[in-house]
This record gives sequence, C-alpha cells and structure tokens, in this order.
Amino acid sequence: MNDGVNGVALAVFIFFFVLVTAMGFLAARWRKAANEHTLDEWGLGGRSFGTWVTWFLLGGDLYTAYTFVAVPAAIYAAGAAGFFAVPYTILVYPLIFTFLPRLWSVSHKHGYVTTSDFVHGRFGSKGLSLAVAVTGILATMPYIALQLVGIQAVLDVMGVGGGEDTNWFVKDLPLLIAFGVLAAYTYSSGLRAPALIAFVKDTLIYVVIAVAIIYIPVKLGGFDEIFASAREAYSETNPATGASRGSLVPSEAGQWTYATLALGSALALFMYPHSITATLSSRSREVIRRNTTILPLYSLMLGLLALLGFMAIAAGVKVQNGQLAIPQLFENMFPAWFAGVAFAAIGIGALVPAAIMSIAAANLFTRNIYKDFIKPDATPKQETKVSKIVSLLVKVGALAFVLTMDKTVAINFQLLGGIWILQTFPALVGGLFTRWFHRWALIGGWAVGMVYGTVAAYGVASPTQKHFGGSAKEIPGIGEIGYIGLTAFVLNLVVTVVLTFVMRACKAPEGVDRTRPEDYTADAGDPGVDVKLPPATAGSAH
Repeated sequence: MNDGVNGVALAVFIFFFVLVTAMGFLAARWRKAANEHTLDEWGLGGRSFGTWVTWFLLGGDLYTAYTFVAVPAAIYAAGAAGFFAVPYTILVYPLIFTFLPRLWSVSHKHGYVTTSDFVHGRFGSKGLSLAVAVTGILATMPYIALQLVGIQAVLDVMGVGGGEDTNWFVKDLPLLIAFGVLAAYTYSSGLRAPALIAFVKDTLIYVVIAVAIIYIPVKLGGFDEIFASAREAYSETNPATGASRGSLVPSEAGQWTYATLALGSALALFMYPHSITATLSSRSREVIRRNTTILPLYSLMLGLLALLGFMAIAAGVKVQNGQLAIPQLFENMFPAWFAGVAFAAIGIGALVPAAIMSIAAANLFTRNIYKDFIKPDATPKQETKVSKIVSLLVKVGALAFVLTMDKTVAINFQLLGGIWILQTFPALVGGLFTRWFHRWALIGGWAVGMVYGTVAAYGVASPTQKHFGGSAKEIPGIGEIGYIGLTAFVLNLVVTVVLTFVMRACKAPEGVDRTRPEDYTADAGDPGVDVKLPPATAGSAH
C-alpha cells in the first residue's frame, strides 16, 4: 500500500471529479422542460433519451464502481468462480428483449414511473404494489452503500484520509465531500445529471480497460506468465478452510453454484428499480429494443475487466481486503498520472449508479407509499418535492451504513438484496404477459420467497462470520449447492400457481385491471399513447 498521498494521481482524480460535478449541475439546463416539477421530468429525464444516451445511462447504471472493483477481486480471491458475472450479463439481454419493450409501452401509455405503479394498475392491488415497492427500496439501499465501498478503495490506495489511527472525521472527509456534491446535483438536476455524467464515466472505463489489457500483460511477461502465476497461487492451501484457494476453471462440485448464480442474477438484474428507471427514461419502444442488442458490448468489457484479477496475482499484489486488489494493481503498474485516470473511472463509476439508485428508491417511496397511503391527493409538484427529499435521505442512510458498519456487512446485505429483488419477478414479468396469476397468490408467493431466502441466507456461515456468509446453499430435494435466490424464486412460483388455483376455486375478488392488450405494444406517437394517465386509485381493491 502507498504510505503517503499519491499527489499526481490525486490531482488527476480531482480534475475529473470537478469536471463531472460541473456537468452534474449544468445537466439541469440540458433538455430543460417547460414544467420541471413532475416526476416524469426530475425522475425520468422527461422520458426523452434516445439510443445513445440510454445506452450510456444503462451502462453507467448496471456496470458500477463495485463491478469494477468486486468482479476482478472475486477472481483474485477464488479464481474462475468469480466469472459468473460474465455469463449472467450475456443471458440477461435476450431475456429483457422479451419484456422491457412491453413494460416501456404500458408505462408510457399510463404514466407509470415505477414497477409498483404497473403492478398496481395491472392487478388492482395496493398491497402487492406496496410489497414490490418495499422490496425494491430494501434491495437498493445496500447497493448504494457498495458504491461508497468502491470510492473508499480508491481513496485508501491514493493515501487520502490518513491511516487507521487518523480521526474518523478527517479520514472520511473526502467521502463526505464526494457524496455531498452527489446529493446536491442529483437534487438539482434529477436523472439528467447521471445521464450526462455517464458519457465521461463509460469513456474513462473503456480507455482504462483497453490500456490495462495491453499494457499490464506486456509488463508482466504475457498472458502465459499471468495464468501460470494464477494457477500456482490457486494451488496453495487456504489456512482458514484447509482447501485450495481457488482454480482457473470451476470445479465439478461448484458447477451447480456457478450456473444457478448466473441464471438467478440474470433474472434479478432488471428487477432492480434503478434498471427500470433508466429504461423508462427512453423516448420510444424502439430505443429499448436497440439497447438490448448493443448493451452486450459492456459484457465484452466485463470479461476483460475480470482478467485484472489474474493480473493482480501475477503482479504480486498482496492485500488483506480483496476490494483493494485492483486499485492497488493500478497504483503499482501504471504511471501516476494514468493511475489517476483509472481511479477517476472507478470513482465516477460510483457516482452515476448511486445517483440513479437514489432517484429510483425515492420514486418508489413517493408514488407507492406516500401517494398511495399517506397523501392520495398529492400534486405532481408535491410528489417531485418529496422524491427529491427522499433521494437525499437515501444517500445519507447509505453513507451512515458504510461509515458505521463493517464493509462485509454491506456486501452481505447486497447479496441478500439480490435474493429479495428476484421475488418480484412473477408479479412484474408475469404481469406483463398474463393476468392469470391471482393478486393474493402473488403476495403469498412473494412472502414465501422472501422468508425462505432470508432464513436460508442467514444460515450460511463462512470462515469469517456465522451468518450471511454467502448466497449459496444446498437445494432442497436435489442435494446440490445452488444460489439461494433461485431456489426461493422457484418456491415463490410454485406457491403462486397453487394459490391461484385455490383463489379461483374460492372465487376471490380479482381486482381491476386498468390496462388493455394494445397498451403493451404501443409506441410513442401512437394515438393516445402520449396522454399520461395517473396510476390506478379508484376501484382498486386491496
């Protein structure tokens, strides 16, 4: 680790941080709306983004600072098992091609801002809408906190904030400043800020990866030497477990875990509120379809990024916290000025998704808790004001979470968030194609999935902790180790189907469906599509 402050790298980092800060505030003037006091404008950028803006926004949203740090860190720590992130981002795009255009169409037709808006309108159930909203907020909070972990890793390697004995306020002051600025321009500019900054963030990441994948192997003697070093390191015994540290290819025993984790993560990715927020900001159905075909370019970048984990081993990087492995690799291998560029890529890679996530969580609270249960007659201006305030509170909560708790706790809760958010899949994706599922059955299935997933994750131990030590456990009835979230999802689906038959046999009230079949294929400019209707309120049974 660097014993002092890397002045050159820090100067470059500050330059880019100031640049994106200015862009964040100027974004309020970008495509300025006649009436900015609506969630359509503040929270969805006026639903006006074209193909390239949406591509950068979704890329900045999905491929975060934590991705930049954690994926190669997983490779560094355990080998090929960490590569699950690459196939799951390949699986997800054909999947979303089938349902995201339908969600965009019906949301554009009815003025839905959140997934809970759609669920409420489709099934006529505030209870189910509330369940989806609460799940989304819970799953998003630790995700925001992990963006802070990415920034902290960069600051630690640059030597900013002092050592472990430094006063806590001085040590965390750079982080406080970074998120104070983030909160200010998000409040001012809404979704336009991360949309504009995403151009800088993604450009920096592509430049850094392109240089790293060529420059570092040349310095280390080529990929043969890198993989040989990794193979040797993985063959060493881990004192904590008594097993080998990892492997270059997944072991036979770990193949079920690898496959189920990749599939479950693919199903969950676009259930997150921030993914949907970026999607609904698009100006047409065709923009979504195009993006599902070009977003896989990010998966290529991710595959190259994962190789940095092997390079860190070959470069002799030794860190106690695996999250520091890649920043330390950059510090050791790059000239100071380019290390600053790499650190800026990671830092800005935290600001973009954190902004979108806080906006998405705030929109859920405003539309599906505040408006549905606290102030049903809230005006668009009041909704926007509440959403702005909640977006600040969400960031403060994430900041407090990271500053007061061990970082592994944030990671564990993010894993738990993935298990939770997957349980909204039947209501959201199922609802886009059929109304056969009964609303009460969907609530029952959601509850079973949430309880099973949480309890099962609580029971997973690791060498360093007794609970929430991982996201994989033995699959009941099969005996193989698999992703808990996918097992919970299957239970959720089974319970939902069984309860639907029961509810229909009992002739339980169905609720009011505010949508029509043609709503799911409508595009911008179609007759009636641009008329924003409010989410269902009257006539919706609980």
